[in-house]
Amino acid sequence: MQTLTASSSVSSIQRHRPHPAGRRSSSVTFSARAVSSAPRAPAPSRFVRGADAAPAKPLIAVPKPPAVERQEKKLNFFQRAAVTALDAFEEGFVANVLERPHGLSRTVDPAVQIAGNFAPVGETPPVQALPVTDRIPPFINGVYARNGANPHFDPVAGHHLFDGDGMVHALRIRNGVAETYASRFTETERLQQERALGRPMFPKAIGELHGHSGIARLALFYARAACGLIDPSRGTGVANAGLVYFNGHLLAMSEDDIPYHVRVTDDGDLQTVGRYDFDGQLECPMIAHPKLDPATGELHALSYDVIKKPYLKYFYFAADGTKSADVEIPLDQPTMIHDFAITENYVVVPDHQVVFKLQEMLRGGSPVVLDKEKTSRFGVLPKCAADASEMVWVDVPDCFCFHLWNAWEEEETDEVVVIGSCMTPADSIFNESDECLESVLTEIRLNTRTGESTRRPILALSEQVNLEVGMVNSNLLGRKTRYAYLAVAEPWPKVSGFAKVDLATGELTKFEYGEGRFGGEPCFVPMDPATSRGEDDGYILTFVHDEAAGTSELLVVNAADMRLEATIQLPSRVPYGFHGTFITGKELESQA
Repeated sequence: MQTLTASSSVSSIQRHRPHPAGRRSSSVTFSARAVSSAPRAPAPSRFVRGADAAPAKPLIAVPKPPAVERQEKKLNFFQRAAVTALDAFEEGFVANVLERPHGLSRTVDPAVQIAGNFAPVGETPPVQALPVTDRIPPFINGVYARNGANPHFDPVAGHHLFDGDGMVHALRIRNGVAETYASRFTETERLQQERALGRPMFPKAIGELHGHSGIARLALFYARAACGLIDPSRGTGVANAGLVYFNGHLLAMSEDDIPYHVRVTDDGDLQTVGRYDFDGQLECPMIAHPKLDPATGELHALSYDVIKKPYLKYFYFAADGTKSADVEIPLDQPTMIHDFAITENYVVVPDHQVVFKLQEMLRGGSPVVLDKEKTSRFGVLPKCAADASEMVWVDVPDCFCFHLWNAWEEEETDEVVVIGSCMTPADSIFNESDECLESVLTEIRLNTRTGESTRRPILALSEQVNLEVGMVNSNLLGRKTRYAYLAVAEPWPKVSGFAKVDLATGELTKFEYGEGRFGGEPCFVPMDPATSRGEDDGYILTFVHDEAAGTSELLVVNAADMRLEATIQLPSRVPYGFHGTFITGKELESQA
């Protein structure tokens, strides 16, 4: 054991046991101590601390969130009668007969899914001058924004973590100063309609839509829509998963709707502008992981449908926002496609074994099914293809990647290399399983000439850890990369640190948050390519929560040497969430 002394909170290096013969030891762990910030005293303020902050150590003066003005929906006599009848049917039959006697599995039990720091918080208006320990690198200039699920109403039935309303947390950094932090709901049409009625009215896609009770809740939903109580044509999505900044727009996304445009205001607040259909060009939902090509500025995307054909479509937007024609990709059955990849010339589309079979609800089961008879495959399609006849499919049996981190072309072998995390059991996020979940970082090679595939785990078996949510240097997306920065998803579903992985050698460097401290996706902020000294020249930003102290922080970690550079104390609790992005100061100046 070597001891490392530094001004940061990195305290030790631990070298893991050697690899098997022929492979060098490649794992180094940096452990971060729980940080006890001693910031400068804040200026006197009339504001009081927010309800979601820990009572101890009142470091930051926090304004109380303003009460949300509820615009109550005015109902006519018929609608009021319909409300009474439908509510009675929901409580008397759906809840008491179909749901409560059967209990809930852990995958849809609110007591499990939104417990601890997965629980929702209230909004936090902009808080200024956040305390900082150590030094924020002056080159970081912009806003780190992270999306997450944050249910506005208490669940009335089953609830999955993915079901919550979208909330964006945003922290503005400039000239070495943590200027502001704010968190706001994305004001989706769904949320606004439910708020006007004072209760949840739209079904939870994962938590509620399973079995006979799911059919009953769908019937309730359509009945309420027929009575004019809700209007699903205005949008049903929660916008809680992905964030991308494209063509002057920060877009919050979930794959059940079109994106929402969220604007970062001059004072660091977040304002929902509304659903964004790219000036009338987008008429279908878009998955939450579109890919921004760093060379062309194009945004590539997929859309899948669980009810009618075509089950899958591909399209892209030019840098100026002009949409391409849809390419309809024929699939035999609707398939869960949460993510995909791009290379310099192709899009790489997974068609895996997790599928939608709505008829399973009639048998009392979940519509999200692991089809063991199906062979997983990847499709390689030219980015500018006119139709799906140009798609080359390559089988990759028993492979399910919820996320793909990068892909590139290797011309000398006619292969497309895909980097993803292969998850088993494939449906364990959605359906209860006795097996322990594993997420194995994997290199998958697709030979588009022979139709053959190979795959290998990137980490040695002795160093296998669950790696999920993360990214590569975004300036190299679709090109060959050496490093990936990924969350260490242990103990699942919490994140105890993140790892820098050398994709060629398997060398693993962990940054651990410390006992009782957990976080989420690491966001890599690259240096300007014009001045960059290498692929890993940049910084990792990530939210971390101390479960014992009840406090949350943003860590700034040097991506090259994995040393902690700065800790920013946050004014309120930040729940564990999903995906984020960094918007540069220059990009903020060009917001629509």
